[in-house]
Amino acid sequence: MSDATTHLLLPYILAAQAQKHVTHNEALRILDGLVQLSVLDRDLTAPPGSPADGDRYIVGSGATGDWAGWDLNVAHWTDGAWLRLPPRTGWRAWVEDEGLLLVYDGADWVGTTPTALQNMALLGLGTSADASNPFSAKLNAALWAAKTVAEGGTGDLFYTMNKEAAGDDLGLTLQTGFVTKALVGLFGSDRFRLAVSADGSTFSDGLSVDNATGIVDQPRLPRFKAYTNYDNYVGVGTWTKIGLNNTDNNDQGAFDAANNHFVAPVDGTYLFGATLLYKINASTTARMRGRLVLNGTTEIRGSLGEISATHVSLATAIWLQTMVPLTAGDTVELQGYFRVADGYFAADHTSFWGAKVG
Repeated sequence: MSDATTHLLLPYILAAQAQKHVTHNEALRILDGLVQLSVLDRDLTAPPGSPADGDRYIVGSGATGDWAGWDLNVAHWTDGAWLRLPPRTGWRAWVEDEGLLLVYDGADWVGTTPTALQNMALLGLGTSADASNPFSAKLNAALWAAKTVAEGGTGDLFYTMNKEAAGDDLGLTLQTGFVTKALVGLFGSDRFRLAVSADGSTFSDGLSVDNATGIVDQPRLPRFKAYTNYDNYVGVGTWTKIGLNNTDNNDQGAFDAANNHFVAPVDGTYLFGATLLYKINASTTARMRGRLVLNGTTEIRGSLGEISATHVSLATAIWLQTMVPLTAGDTVELQGYFRVADGYFAADHTSFWGAKVG
């Protein structure tokens, strides 16, 4: 029969043994050192100068002094001396200065954090995952950093998302209070889209990129081209709003044909242009002018143009172009003016256009 236990090597009290309390106390001392094992450090190779009773360490490799030859053993300071506790496979120890749980594998103390997690069905970080969201995380920040060349990496970082077929959806869903406000990705095709919504059900594309050509489109960009299908008569000496009752295009309905002016749907910088084609009434020497007017009263700087020479009916034209910052609700209209003699601005070829550019 052995005189010590198999795993912890606790000494047995033998039959007819004198001073049985010594053996019993030795076993208690070992149990006190090993049960719920927590060590202060695992890197020291020499005993600290002033240990406190009960202090425990995993001895570092290359130990010296009282720890010489104790590499990877547990050193327990008790009753004024160091007690050596050789580890056995499966022992676990909490390292207090690192906040790390180790296990002895028979050759070394190794971390218990797994190096690989494969084929997991659910993973929840700070929250519970479910079948609809098998990976779920609830946190305030996340970091993805490239593995550097010095660490054996390339210094690059790619985040890859893949869908099965072009008609499937792939993208990021951005929500407020779990109501979707924006979508970024490939939805229903391989065309890149950025779409926004106020209610999470109706979406408008703000940006669309053709994956075959790289051509960028802004489908909801305010833009229009309006024209008149009748001759606009303008008398002498009076600025007159040109009636533009038709549009070739009118995104977001920004041009108000009933009132013959553009209405800015949002704040921004807009580019406008116009063509005024002269049609004779009395005198080809009429002086023809055109301009763009803000909110019905203020001439937009840089938009005024005039031709004073002899005109050719249905051939002489003024071209206007300017850029202007607008506030949502501002209006812009086209006005014409004749000096010396009256005239017309011709149907179909008198037009006004504009678009938001910034």
